[in-house]
Amino acid sequence: MRRNTTRLLKYLIAAVLLLMFGPFAMKQLFGNEPSARAPRGNPNAFLPNDPDIKIKDIPEVPDVNDGKPRAIDVGVSDELKKIDWHNYAQIAAEQQRTGPGEQGAAVILTAEEEKQKDALYKVNGFNAFCSDKIALDRAIKDIRHPECKSQKYWNKLPNASVVIPFHNEHWTTLLRLVVSIQNRSPPGMIHEVILADDFSNKEHCGKPLDDYVNEHWSNVKVVRAKKREGLIRTRLMGAKVATGDVLIFLDSHCEVGINWLPPLLDPIQDDYRTVVCPFIDVIDFETFAYRAQDEGARGAFDWEFFYKRLPLLPDDLKHPARPFKSPVMAGGLFAMHQRWFWELGGYDPGLDIWGGEQYELSFKLWQCGGTMVDAPCSRIGHVYRKFAPFPNPGIGDFIGRNYKRVAEVWMDEYKEYLYKRRPHYRNIDTGDISDQLAIRQKLNCKPFKWFMEEVAFDLPKHYPPVEPPPYAEGEVKNLGANMCIDTRFRGQPERFGIEPCISDGPGHGGEQNLELSWHKDMRPKKRNVCFDVSTSTVKSPVILYSCHGMKGNQFFKYNINTKQLFHPVSRQCLDADAGSKEVFMNPCDDNSKTQQWTFQTINTAEVRQLWKEPINS
Repeated sequence: MRRNTTRLLKYLIAAVLLLMFGPFAMKQLFGNEPSARAPRGNPNAFLPNDPDIKIKDIPEVPDVNDGKPRAIDVGVSDELKKIDWHNYAQIAAEQQRTGPGEQGAAVILTAEEEKQKDALYKVNGFNAFCSDKIALDRAIKDIRHPECKSQKYWNKLPNASVVIPFHNEHWTTLLRLVVSIQNRSPPGMIHEVILADDFSNKEHCGKPLDDYVNEHWSNVKVVRAKKREGLIRTRLMGAKVATGDVLIFLDSHCEVGINWLPPLLDPIQDDYRTVVCPFIDVIDFETFAYRAQDEGARGAFDWEFFYKRLPLLPDDLKHPARPFKSPVMAGGLFAMHQRWFWELGGYDPGLDIWGGEQYELSFKLWQCGGTMVDAPCSRIGHVYRKFAPFPNPGIGDFIGRNYKRVAEVWMDEYKEYLYKRRPHYRNIDTGDISDQLAIRQKLNCKPFKWFMEEVAFDLPKHYPPVEPPPYAEGEVKNLGANMCIDTRFRGQPERFGIEPCISDGPGHGGEQNLELSWHKDMRPKKRNVCFDVSTSTVKSPVILYSCHGMKGNQFFKYNINTKQLFHPVSRQCLDADAGSKEVFMNPCDDNSKTQQWTFQTINTAEVRQLWKEPINS
């Protein structure tokens, strides 16, 4: 009995010693592995002293992924079922966050800070100084449709390799994207994040980035091009080293939203040949405010290859949280199974820099037996730059060459509609397209006529191959001011005004050849910017904005009897001030001379018919 007691006492002493010194011994043996979670502390610790980059300290923020069990535990069951993937503890923690940019709020700089922002603005095309004031793991509001909060997805989903191409991306915008991916993705679902560097020459994109990644994450890697490759081939470079089940391509100045990942992967779990695109929200280039772009539309194109949108179908409108089919992707943000991506040959490696790749991939995935959907419950914010800060690559019309490669391989007889609008494309050398044609033949892909009739069946209604004539065109003269609207070749989101009419005498110049197009919008002739009105106040500003052809803020009608240009959404009329030469919207007044406009050429019968049409037709 005494012997057993002595033995038991030895075991107890050994157990106590193991508990006391075991962790220390393990740490000495195996060291500390970097975490796959978001880093804590100052993200600028490894930032170099670069003369054209100024980074402000970012306050330390709590790590909401603190290792505690998540609200939803998938478990080890083999049963395949739909579950709720929301991380409610993290969502609750984010809702308590305050500080610059938190909850997706705008950051307003002080007068002194405004003086300091220009250097970073010039090299990024957005207000990077503003970005540096925001924590890397800032919280954003949940702006998904309410039904998204109750959606369930398969408990067994493929893992993902996130490929992020970048060239001289700003430090905080790039890291904020990686942090948001790590923090807002279920454990184990992000196989890796691949930062694909397109030959950056800013110092912080080199060794400091490598050091920061190695210090903070175990599932992030940086791969580098040996020369400038352009966006398309840099994406391919990242995809070639990816080993996850699904490839997710993101631009380098994004932030992923709440529960963003399961809705992207769920349709791919059902069918590996399904490509899934998130809803793309807007991160304001000036204030970094986070807001919705819209609540969904189907991707399309016009016959000059401008990206366009088609309205949702009636059945899609009934199910706002359900993925819906879309003919064409916007381009930079989508999820696609590795197997399907490479079966299709990836991107055409003959496409240069950027441009046309979204059409090439969209056409071939549909024509070769796949499907593409937009997932409303997966939302990702994107900074749309105010301007491109990169110089022209100096290799000629690479976009035209890309478009012709896509047209020659995939569009069959429909390519003629593109060439009629861009005749010079006929003379561009596409280079060797034999590999792309071989993929089409090998996969027994359908003709483009099938795509137009079965997938993009309503595209000709909104963007007809042969465009109808405009309702009215030419100079638009204001009778009160005796001057004409002049858009002065400005772009979005700029205002414009009235100037002396070019037809009134020599010495007058500008851009006064306008049209009330068949889209029922006002635009400069042969340009893709439209009059856009977003408010209904007195003297509401009228700006130029990219034409979308879906009426809304850009919808105008002309009343021949009163000579007024009427904006149905705001229910106001176009007005002008002869003194300031401003153009704006005001409450309609039939007796106001400054609300009376005349066109040089007008299709009277069609304009009268348009005026009679119901506003929602």
